[in-house]
Amino acid sequence: MLDPREADELPGDLDPALRDQIAHTTAAAIVHGARAAEDPEVVDRLIRLVETEGLDVVSGLWADSAPATLPGALWRLYVLREWVRRDPQTVALRYRLGVDAAPVQEVVAGVVSPPGPEDVRELADAVLSGVFAGDLAVALERAAAFCRILATGAAFDADAREAGDPDSALRMTRGASSLLRTAEELEHSAALWRADKLD
Repeated sequence: MLDPREADELPGDLDPALRDQIAHTTAAAIVHGARAAEDPEVVDRLIRLVETEGLDVVSGLWADSAPATLPGALWRLYVLREWVRRDPQTVALRYRLGVDAAPVQEVVAGVVSPPGPEDVRELADAVLSGVFAGDLAVALERAAAFCRILATGAAFDADAREAGDPDSALRMTRGASSLLRTAEELEHSAALWRADKLD
């Protein structure tokens, strides 16, 4: 039998409470630090955090955080931006398919119509910029509106593919459901930020 001191020295995962504390501390430091600095270079570096550090690093910090927390909201925004960065053609297509069915969301999201791949990239960057240099609640609501439009577009795309590729249509339908859930989580986070309860 190991004594307690030897057991504590065995390698293993971080204590979940410590992981949660690190997630909250880093998210708060990044957001509040960028806001205090008011430096466009700092904001630009933070927008490109995933590109420079890798999605795994950001995932290690925030992926396990609850949705209604600052690190959970940041994680969702970075994943959305990374998807837009990696596959802007698909995102632009889904946006075009969904925008007519969600005109109010289009106004909130703030994408030019009809959007091209570069336009959706610019929106993703603008949303993250708003997190660090603007109104965080507005940035979260813009991202939520964008997700709602993409969810609608994915659902329409799934319907169009149902007969020819039912497996792909099912994946798209599940993706649409996930996007809708993300939109709801981001909207809730925005409300919490306005109530000074998003930490």
